[in-house]
Amino acid sequence: MNEVKKNIGNYRYRILALVFMATTINYFDRSIVGVMAPTLQKLFDWTNKDYAAIMVSFKIAYGIGLLFMGSIIDRLGTKIGYTISIVVWSIFGMLHAVIRPAFSLIGFITARFGLGIGESGNFPAAIKTVAEWFPKKDRAFANGIFDASTSVGAILAPFIVGAIVSLEGDNWQIPFLITGALSALWVFLWMRTYQKPEEHPKLSKEELAYINSDSEEETTEKIPWLKLLPKRETWAFSLTTLTDGVWWFYLFWGAKFLAEQFGVDIKNIGLPFLIIFLMADAGSLLGGYSSGALIKKGWSINKARKITMLVCAIIILPVSLVPVITSKWIAVFLIGLAAAGHQSWSINGYTLVPDVFPKKAIASVIGIGKMIGVAVAIIADIALGAVLDTAGNSGYFWAFMIAGFSYILILGFVHLLMPKMTPLDDNLNYINNK
Repeated sequence: MNEVKKNIGNYRYRILALVFMATTINYFDRSIVGVMAPTLQKLFDWTNKDYAAIMVSFKIAYGIGLLFMGSIIDRLGTKIGYTISIVVWSIFGMLHAVIRPAFSLIGFITARFGLGIGESGNFPAAIKTVAEWFPKKDRAFANGIFDASTSVGAILAPFIVGAIVSLEGDNWQIPFLITGALSALWVFLWMRTYQKPEEHPKLSKEELAYINSDSEEETTEKIPWLKLLPKRETWAFSLTTLTDGVWWFYLFWGAKFLAEQFGVDIKNIGLPFLIIFLMADAGSLLGGYSSGALIKKGWSINKARKITMLVCAIIILPVSLVPVITSKWIAVFLIGLAAAGHQSWSINGYTLVPDVFPKKAIASVIGIGKMIGVAVAIIADIALGAVLDTAGNSGYFWAFMIAGFSYILILGFVHLLMPKMTPLDDNLNYINNK
């Protein structure tokens, strides 16, 4: 048995490494503004509403992008679709560096909008790639590995920014330029390396058979959105993405909260973010491993995914106490614990899509679901910015309260919509009904 496993090959992990790299660049690019938020607010004299408007512009574009990026990736294929996505977000990421103070607000709103369009393609492409290259029993763990890179990007941002940018904001442009060089390297490697498994000359027959060992055969006919929208499974996944707003709250408002509550500045944010996002990484890996291990022990996919998500929802609950905590490090630990729970929840939520949908519909369903999550996050940003400007830091009380209790409520509705997680075939009919 061990000898057979050794002969399968592991080329699929080279592809996963490229997905990991792309998502690291994505989150480094995405996190820069959040890390520099207190400094940029002083440098450009932004109000909390101004900062919220910049965050909202990114999310509006991200949501609009998800309307068509998932479909583009399904139609053009992962190789070309992923490349288009990263080229677009890299160009707009670097454009931040040319913005001048007199046009800082409109400039950042415009640059973040373009960044959002490009970055909207990352997760549909990444999850589709995993579904193409890994069997169902390994997908949660593979998703956990690449999803851990979101924390790697978020960890790198404060240390690189802290090393380059002064407290007064000198050299703030340089971090935005770094991502351009990294993205060019990624595009070169991706175009040289990626092919579909069945077309890849370096993939062994044994590894291809392993990849397809628990997948149904599919036709090449595309599935339009109008056929996906009525499916309860589409809306069950969409509900799980409502928690994306919580993750973005930690990412974009976390540095501001720690600065206002505990006096943490741009030079000292690195260690708190390191703790928070290392814990988040552990959550990604443990959450992906746990549900996969339960499946290998004989649990149904339905039970394994949902029990794992229930545990995640429970360990997230204490984050609601953060606004009343007086110790910076206890607050950081509770945010980190919630971030770990979120990442585990998130990768199991993503895996629900390839668990029930055919591969050719995955990017489109991910796009629909994440678009809905973005819409909720936009409302949350606008509300939080307005409350912070009018009522001060009391706005954080409600933000953390929602962050703590939303997961367990959402899971209940997911179960009602998709109680058995019955897979859908190539024509979106339930396989058990054939």
